[in-house]
Amino acid sequence: MPALTVGLTGGIGSGKSAVLDELIGLGAVGIDADAVARDVVVPGTPGFDAVVGAFGSDVVASGGGLDRRGLAAIVFADAGERARLEAITHPLIQAETERRIAAAAPDAIVVNAVPLLAEAGLAARYDVVVAVQASLAERVARIVASRGMSDADARARIAVQASDEQRAAIAWWVVVNDGTREELRAGVGRLWAVLLARRDARRDAH
Repeated sequence: MPALTVGLTGGIGSGKSAVLDELIGLGAVGIDADAVARDVVVPGTPGFDAVVGAFGSDVVASGGGLDRRGLAAIVFADAGERARLEAITHPLIQAETERRIAAAAPDAIVVNAVPLLAEAGLAARYDVVVAVQASLAERVARIVASRGMSDADARARIAVQASDEQRAAIAWWVVVNDGTREELRAGVGRLWAVLLARRDARRDAH
């Protein structure tokens, strides 16, 4: 029987990465979709060659890797260019994610952190979906502090993503991350206990 798969999602500034870190600390196998997206386009990979072939040598940074900021400026300004990039990277990301899930032990709980899980309609790929939520004010404060964005830019980034209500609608469990790290750890501990029970019940049913 394959591992229990958990799709973990949450908007920018919600603390999704902190929840993933806590779950890994408890024993989960963690996969970060953003990290996978970077891995599939490092120099020497077919993904890198395809992106450079599509967008030209201007998207190669002086160090030899992709100029991620320059590429982002191109694709965020033009939906057609974004679709062109996604047509290259999304199949590679999916294949690498599936490879990592398949490599996990049968009794593992694999948690895949996917920022745009709701927007991309990916909920059905997972046994369980967990959404991380935090108040708007808390999210804005975190984004401004960690990413150096202005208050207005942070709110604009939040506005183009799915709402908390949309994420909750596809979630089996919601983690509220408005408090301290200790409070988050306690909440994630409750989630982990439920995930272990879900895994064991599924195993016993087979």
